[in-house]
This record gives sequence, structure tokens and C-alpha cells, in this order.
Amino acid sequence: MQVVVRDNNVDQALKVLKKKMQREGIFRELKLRKHYEKPSEKRAREKAEAVSRARKMERKRLEREGF
Repeated sequence: MQVVVRDNNVDQALKVLKKKMQREGIFRELKLRKHYEKPSEKRAREKAEAVSRARKMERKRLEREGF
């Protein structure tokens, strides 16, 4: 991953780097890998995330349809 520093503006380059890392999910992966996660815990977390995504998609669908 590369970030171009223009006009010695390191703050702007850092902001761009953080945004790229956020988009690629690096921060989330670091958080998950900070401690060991048992396979059963991983399955439970992934299932909970899937349920959450499904609920969110359903809310958005109903909102689009005008309910």
C-alpha cells in the first residue's frame, strides 16, 4: 500500500493512509487478531454478524419501499 506525500503534507498523507486501511479492513483484522479466538467463538461471532447484516438490509429494503 502506498501513499504519496505532496508538498511535505504528512498529516494529509496519514489521513489518506488511515482511510485506505479502514476500507481494506486492516484495523478490524488487527482488533480480531489481538487475542486468540476459539473456532466456536469465531463461528458464533460470524453468525451474529450475518444476522445483524440481514436485519440491516431488511430495514433498508423496508425504508426504500416506504414502510
